[in-house]
Amino acid sequence: MPDVTKTPGTAASGTAEDGAAVAALVTAPAAAGKPRSLWSDAWRDLRRNPFFVISALLIVMLLVMAVWPSLFTSTNPRNGDLTHHFLTKPEYGDVFSADWFGYDKQGRSIYARVVYGARASISVGVLVTIAVTLLGGLVGMIAGYYGGWVDSLLSRVTDIFFGIPFFLGSMVILVSFSDRKVWVVAAAMAFLGWTQIARVMRGSVITTKQSDYVTAARALGAGTGRIMFRHILPNAIAPVIVVATIALGGYIAAEATLSYLGLGLSEPTISWGIDISDAKDSIRDNPHVMFFPAGMLCVTVLAFIMLGDAVRDALDPKLR
Repeated sequence: MPDVTKTPGTAASGTAEDGAAVAALVTAPAAAGKPRSLWSDAWRDLRRNPFFVISALLIVMLLVMAVWPSLFTSTNPRNGDLTHHFLTKPEYGDVFSADWFGYDKQGRSIYARVVYGARASISVGVLVTIAVTLLGGLVGMIAGYYGGWVDSLLSRVTDIFFGIPFFLGSMVILVSFSDRKVWVVAAAMAFLGWTQIARVMRGSVITTKQSDYVTAARALGAGTGRIMFRHILPNAIAPVIVVATIALGGYIAAEATLSYLGLGLSEPTISWGIDISDAKDSIRDNPHVMFFPAGMLCVTVLAFIMLGDAVRDALDPKLR
């Protein structure tokens, strides 16, 4: 038979170890505190992601530029001086001078127009994103929650709008307006751009409504509105946020494309797409006239796409 005799020192040591283990188990929940939610975990991951930090800093700078362009330049972007006619090359001595990016064919400061062009381009992207998120999210939530004939009807309506080419439909709508301001372009793009958000929201709601906490809330007598907006929406919105963040950069690029074709924003609105269109005839001899607004457009779109990718990596549990 094995020797089971223990010395007093060994027994005391084992008792002390057992007591320490029990104390650690008892105090562990208190030390851990409140369990972290998906959003707190996502924020912790985002802060450690260099792509999120870089893109967030770029977006903050662009938003400040759009809201307070006078902080970056004191030059009026609409004033032309024909003594600079077109083709004054960039001068890099003073970073914030009107000569930094050169002048266009009307003698207007390219730097000033790049700074002021951020307002219209970003405004269109933000307005379209908000509109399609609200409209598409509402349609997708109703379709996914109720199911049945409601889902079938709304899904067929979504398919009809999804079948309309985005750029072609936007051009058909915008060609009927002679004065195309920011809200006109944003409304035309939002009218056709909500279908992707609706599909994403519908699928997320269908998955979320089968959860146990939704069943429990329904059993406790919670109304439809409370279940949809207090239980389903907070847990189904993450994929929509990811898609909307990435799409925002695409909408900015779409506005520039429409403006380049002459069917987007119209003068006197200042837009990167309008400046790129004005510079197309001089790209061989004076590429800087197109390079700076096109470069700022690329940086802006890339920043929002990087932000969307970082948010997706943080919110998608499959990537953890």
